[in-house]
Amino acid sequence: MTAFESNSLRSYSQEEVQQILQLAIARQTDDLDQEFSYQQIIEIAAELQISPDLVKIAEQDWLGKKSEVQQRQAFEIYRWGKFKKRLGNYTIVNCFLLLMDLIGGNTLSWSLYILLFCGLAIGLDIWNTFQTKGEEYEVAFQKWNRKHQIKQTINTVLNKWFKAWQA
Repeated sequence: MTAFESNSLRSYSQEEVQQILQLAIARQTDDLDQEFSYQQIIEIAAELQISPDLVKIAEQDWLGKKSEVQQRQAFEIYRWGKFKKRLGNYTIVNCFLLLMDLIGGNTLSWSLYILLFCGLAIGLDIWNTFQTKGEEYEVAFQKWNRKHQIKQTINTVLNKWFKAWQA
C-alpha cells in the first residue's frame, strides 16, 4: 500500500479535524511569527467549503466570547482588590486591638475573641473570593457587569455632552 492510499483510508471526526487544523495553524503561526488577516481567514474557509456568512457569524460569536472572558477577568481583578482591601483593614484593626489589649493588661485576653470572630469572617470571605463557579458567583458577576455597563454608558453620555458643550 502506498503512502497516498494509507492517508486516504484514514477518517476523522469533526472535533478531531478541528483539533488537527488548530494545531497545524498554531505551528505555522509559531514558525512564521505571523498573524492572519480576515481575508486569509475567508480564503481558508473557502478552501474548506465554509461560506463567508458562516465565518462572519463565527467571528461575531468569538468576539462575544472574548469580550465575556475579558469582563470576567476584570471582575476577578475587582474581587481580588476588594478582598485585599478587607484583609488589610482586618489586619490593621486586629493589630490595634491586640496592641491595646497587650498594653492595657500586659496579656492578651479579650482581643483574642475579636481576632477569632474576625478570622471567621475573613475565612468566609476567602471562600467567597476563590469560589468562581455556581449561582452566587454568576449573580455577583451579573450585578457587577450591570454596574460596569451603566458606568460606561454614563461616561460616554457625559463625554459627548462635554464635547458638544465645548464646541
